[in-house]
Amino acid sequence: MKAKGIKLCAAFCAAALSAGLLAGNPAIAKEKKDPDTLTVANVYDAKTLDPFGTNDVASSGAMLHIYNRLVKLNDKDEVVGDLAEKVEQVDDLTYRFYLRKGVKFHNGEELKASDVVFSLKRSLSPSSGAVKHIVGAIDPDSIVALDDYTVEVKTLFPFAAFLPSMTHMGGGAILNEKAVTEAGDNYGMNPVGTGPFKLVEWNRGDKMVMERFEDYFGEKPAYKTLIIRAIPEGTNRTIELESGNVDIAYQITTNDVSRVEANKELKLLRLIDNSTTYLGFNCEKAPFDDVRVRQAITMALPTPQIIKAVLRGVGATAVGPIAPNVKYANPDLKPMPYDVKKAKALLAEAGYPDGFKASIWTNDKKARIDIATIAQNQLKKIGVDVDIQVLEWGAYLEGLTQKKHDMFIVGWTCQTPDPDMAVFAPFHSSMKGNNNFTFFGDDEVDALLEKGRVTPDGPERQQVYYDIQDALRNKGPWVFMYNDEQIIGTQDYVKGFTVSPFGFHDLSKVTFDGK
Repeated sequence: MKAKGIKLCAAFCAAALSAGLLAGNPAIAKEKKDPDTLTVANVYDAKTLDPFGTNDVASSGAMLHIYNRLVKLNDKDEVVGDLAEKVEQVDDLTYRFYLRKGVKFHNGEELKASDVVFSLKRSLSPSSGAVKHIVGAIDPDSIVALDDYTVEVKTLFPFAAFLPSMTHMGGGAILNEKAVTEAGDNYGMNPVGTGPFKLVEWNRGDKMVMERFEDYFGEKPAYKTLIIRAIPEGTNRTIELESGNVDIAYQITTNDVSRVEANKELKLLRLIDNSTTYLGFNCEKAPFDDVRVRQAITMALPTPQIIKAVLRGVGATAVGPIAPNVKYANPDLKPMPYDVKKAKALLAEAGYPDGFKASIWTNDKKARIDIATIAQNQLKKIGVDVDIQVLEWGAYLEGLTQKKHDMFIVGWTCQTPDPDMAVFAPFHSSMKGNNNFTFFGDDEVDALLEKGRVTPDGPERQQVYYDIQDALRNKGPWVFMYNDEQIIGTQDYVKGFTVSPFGFHDLSKVTFDGK
């Protein structure tokens, strides 16, 4: 039986599609206006350019071009050297990083081991909670410079995912000690890294301008200026792409996919990414502190039909907390069952036979608003009266950390190939308020998450992560909604651009017509 709410949404989406077609102009591709500038349309602006102050995708995408890490991933997802030309694992706990010599920061200072020690210790400070899940395994008293180009680090336990975690854009970034000290609280607006671009201008909420760093130690970009614009409205991003005002547009909406595909002077690139969009509960706030209430709401939402109605062929219905491309995602999991009768019984058993009132928070991403709208209609069937609140992105993230929410819709992206990144931060009790925005805490899940971190790769570790996925499906801190798809439009002349499953993309290799 098809839900009434879904029919309403289909009509709504169809109207939006029509509006989008009317708003857009016939595809008129332009020649590259400035061959020394790459302009990109992103959905959001960065929150900060201090790597330890945030973990959002927009900020990571900007910082990718400003900073380097000790190690990085190659195109086969293998950990290779970045600022470290060699890494030696001395024993189960000890790693020794041998730095490249002659690497310059944007302020002209040479990278030294003291900068690495400073960066790692700063990442472990209480004010760096956003990356706590990345660096929390490091023993803060063990970080030492053996000489100007050698750093030794110990972990608190044999951490199976230590080197993959250090490829993370936030936790693994290396900063210049002098620049951070001089900028103080304004460092997030005045970043200094060793990356291929340096920041020269940032109009918050509008655009960020970077210039090629001529002393970059690696392969220099083919163009001089990188501009990243924040254009939240999807159709406007497409129009800017069609008109030639941007070279690359991120997150082409479902409504605009065929429109970009039909334009012979544009290209459309697609890739299922490592994200999971979910409806989360504040598990420390009544009535969501009762697992029966969380299970009831999960059962009252026909998720596959909702995702089909909203995304119309984009992405995939999520069935668990680990996205399908991440190691140890269980391919045998099925969508959670839809059962309104059982949902009502669970609510009655929990003491809410007549339901209750609650809110769903979301940002202005259209798909999330549409999902919230359908959920609002569906939950009326079990007596839950939902108020939808759409918040600005920065205020949204800030509000989540303050635990004021009831339910909320957001996404979580695993930014390393290892499943520890997918589940430890959003579900371990030590991460409450730091990426664990459901404030979920459970002894059984904590023990499994901790076991997964210390178990070497192999069948035993796979079973641990399968058990984690089962436990989280039963305990229900998230209603799994969808695994997103990166859908990116580019001008036909853009070459060398590769879509990343992490949701932010390396722009330093882009050329125009291969030049």
